Order: sequence, then structure tokens, then C-alpha cells
Amino acid sequence: MSKDHESDKIEELTQRIKQLEETLSEIIQPYRELVDRLSHFQNLVVQYFQLLNIYRKFGMISIDVILPEIKDEISKEILRILAEKQGLNVSQITAELRMRRGTASRRIVSGRLQTLVSRGYVTEKSQRRQKRYEISDEVIKKWSHVLGLSK
Repeated sequence: MSKDHESDKIEELTQRIKQLEETLSEIIQPYRELVDRLSHFQNLVVQYFQLLNIYRKFGMISIDVILPEIKDEISKEILRILAEKQGLNVSQITAELRMRRGTASRRIVSGRLQTLVSRGYVTEKSQRRQKRYEISDEVIKKWSHVLGLSK
């Protein structure tokens, strides 16, 4: 009888431990979620301060921050134009560049656009008989990453 009694006691204790583990697991779950949310919030705060630092240094999120490898001022200005107005053709980009810089050559703009397309910074879309240009998805992803809008 003593062995049966001990066995029953052990079984009872095992069940109680199992119940305690389940209860503890249920109690801990909201805290895990809270820690995950706090971690996410902390990442957002870090990204926000990085963004503020960029604004402090440059006054804006410029193309220089997104694509520091582009050294040519005309190419940078073309990218700025396309960031503001998507789907422009060479003539429209040249006219906009002329307004901003005072001078612009359609031939030079066309050459710079071809370089930007070949490097993957700009996409070229044929519409009717003319080509229209837009910032590439890759550049938009980089921009979003710098702004902290994506991971």
C-alpha cells in the first residue's frame, strides 16, 4: 500500500508541476509580446534618430546619402528631377534641368540617362514613340531603407 501511495503522490505532484508549467507559460506570453513590441519600438527610435542626424548633416535626405557613388552633378540633378516627377521623357527632363541649372543639353541628358539606366538607378519605359524615365525600384528601396520605412 505504501508503494501505491507513493506512486499516487508522485503522479499527483507530476500533474501539479505540469499545471504550474502551463499556467506559467500562459502568464509569460503577454510579457514576451511586450518585449517584442518594445524591441520593435526601440528599433524605430534608433531609425528616427538616424534620420534626424541625416537631416542635421545634410538638411534633407539627398541623393548623395542614398547613392553616394554618383559623383556627377548632372546625374544627381536628373535623379532629383525624377524623384519629384516620375515618367518624364528626355525633353521634359532637359527642360527641367535647364530651369534648375541655367543650361542643359538634350544630348548630354540622354547620355546620362543611358548611364543611369545601365547602372540600374533609372528605368526606361517605352510609351508610344518615346521613352519615359523613372527612378528604379532598387533606388526606392534604398531610399525607404534610409528613411526607416523598410528592413
